[in-house]
Amino acid sequence: MREGAQLRQAEAGKQYEVFHTDCPARDMVDHVTSRWGIWVLISLRSNDLRFFELRNSIQGISEKMLTQTLRALVQDGLVRREVEPTTPPQVTYGLSEFGQDVSEPLTDLFDRITQRLSPLGPG
Repeated sequence: MREGAQLRQAEAGKQYEVFHTDCPARDMVDHVTSRWGIWVLISLRSNDLRFFELRNSIQGISEKMLTQTLRALVQDGLVRREVEPTTPPQVTYGLSEFGQDVSEPLTDLFDRITQRLSPLGPG
């Protein structure tokens, strides 16, 4: 049986109390599983995208929400932000190595759900 992150972190000398509201790991989980966080991570799995390409790939997300979501995921180290020094600057987003690791089970989850759905919806 695999050990949870809480036990692995304890072995490294730092234990996270994941059920406490002030746990930094909990904040990151909240960002990943937020309404838009999961879609950003899944959208960036296959290739890097510019802001508007990313917005267009996720129907229903506003520019404001995409900006906020990207800011949180960049701060968490899941998404990398690359700015090309052009006029105007071109910003590209992609997954960090950590982001690739985290997004893999999310993509598996999405695939399992869509495989179970019939063409007309749940059933």
